[in-house]
Amino acid sequence: MADLLDDAAITSALVDLPGWDRDGDSIVRTAELPDFPTAIRVVGEVADDAERADHHPDIDIRWRTLTFRLSTHSAGGLTAKDTALAAEISARVSAAGG
Repeated sequence: MADLLDDAAITSALVDLPGWDRDGDSIVRTAELPDFPTAIRVVGEVADDAERADHHPDIDIRWRTLTFRLSTHSAGGLTAKDTALAAEISARVSAAGG
C-alpha cells in the first residue's frame, strides 16, 4: 500500500500542480477544454494513463468542462500516486488547450 502524504508534502506538491486544490482527502482540478470532442479525447487519454498507473480518478464530464478528483482510497487519503497522476492529467489538459 502507498504511504499517505502529510500536510506539508501535500502543500508542497500542490505548488507544482497549478489548478489543483485540496478538498479533504482528495485533490481536485476543473478544466475547460475548447469543445466536447476535445474533452472526451482528454478523458480517453487520462483513462489510458490511469490504467497504466493502476490508479483511477473520479471524472465528472459537463459538456467541455472536466473535473478530476484524485485520492488513494485504499490508503485512506493522498499519496504520491495522486500527485503523479495529477501531473499527467495537467499535461494532457494543457496539450489539449485547457
